[in-house]
Amino acid sequence: MTELPTTVLIVPGLRDHVADHWQTLLADKLRHVRTVPPLEHDKLSRAARVAAIERELALIDGPVVVVAHSAGAIMMAHWAAQGTRRILGALLATPADLETPLPAGYPPLDALRDNGWLPLPRRPLPFPSVVAASIDDPLARFERTRELACAWGSQLVNLGAVGHLNPASGFGEWPRALALVEALAAGSPASG
Repeated sequence: MTELPTTVLIVPGLRDHVADHWQTLLADKLRHVRTVPPLEHDKLSRAARVAAIERELALIDGPVVVVAHSAGAIMMAHWAAQGTRRILGALLATPADLETPLPAGYPPLDALRDNGWLPLPRRPLPFPSVVAASIDDPLARFERTRELACAWGSQLVNLGAVGHLNPASGFGEWPRALALVEALAAGSPASG
């Protein structure tokens, strides 16, 4: 178990929890960790997902760093517009570009719009953040991710060609995640 001076809140994307996903594997290594649970109802509702983040944060005493992936990163940007809890920072890994049609198996644009996801938030986040981006992400072109990072005031970390940083892209374990979380918890900039 890794002992951090903060609690880490894991915010999965729209596909929720996957056993061999790097977020799940990271959570298994941390002593102080919570994960936003899957929704039972309104699974595509942005408002319900943001409320779930707020509920989990309310259960945490002390400092928090958020680790969000894919649409979870977009959820955090929506949460930031109305959230009441102060957080130390957020690692926003491979945010999905929900304004561009996604591959088969993902919600269509009209469903995302109808459920409150669009437009994507483009205001500076009220906490330090790192956007970890892939140059060959099937869910977001690098240029679009760079634009979001800039709009959010986030530090952009180019991960290279890592696909969507998920099991389908060959990622279970992602050791760099812990280093990025530790940097956010310490208030230091992430390296590279």
